[in-house]
Amino acid sequence: MRLTKAKRHEITEGDMTPMIDMTFQLIAFFMVLINFSDVEQDQRVNLPASELAKPPDTAYDEPLTVQMTADETILFGGDEIDIDQLRGRLRTEATLLRAYKDNRLKDATVVIRADLRSRTGRVQEIIEACQEAGFDTFALRGRQSDVPTLTSE
Repeated sequence: MRLTKAKRHEITEGDMTPMIDMTFQLIAFFMVLINFSDVEQDQRVNLPASELAKPPDTAYDEPLTVQMTADETILFGGDEIDIDQLRGRLRTEATLLRAYKDNRLKDATVVIRADLRSRTGRVQEIIEACQEAGFDTFALRGRQSDVPTLTSE
């Protein structure tokens, strides 16, 4: 009787490089699609509630977010600044937007997020500083409150 050696079968593995490449491409694709609007929201700002507050129908073309906390600290670009520094930064932003070939300043919207305990006069100062720099379009942020519904009984 003759003994035969069992043939060894090699396990073939697929090349994982294309799969890994595709995974990284998907990650990059979804990072581009992420809405970064939450990044511009500081947790120290407690927005006032309003029945009329609603999210914008479409995203703003060139949004600039200015925030004011309860102690009336102004936040712009993640930095705490005073009103004079805000004026300077807004002038710089306006200059950069004007430098575009199709004058993007008219497309810019200044989004103002003011704490519900901040004074209206301070919000008005921010609006005046924006107008001095050449910005015309503003959006005041508020927290959407529960809207009462009419029920028929």
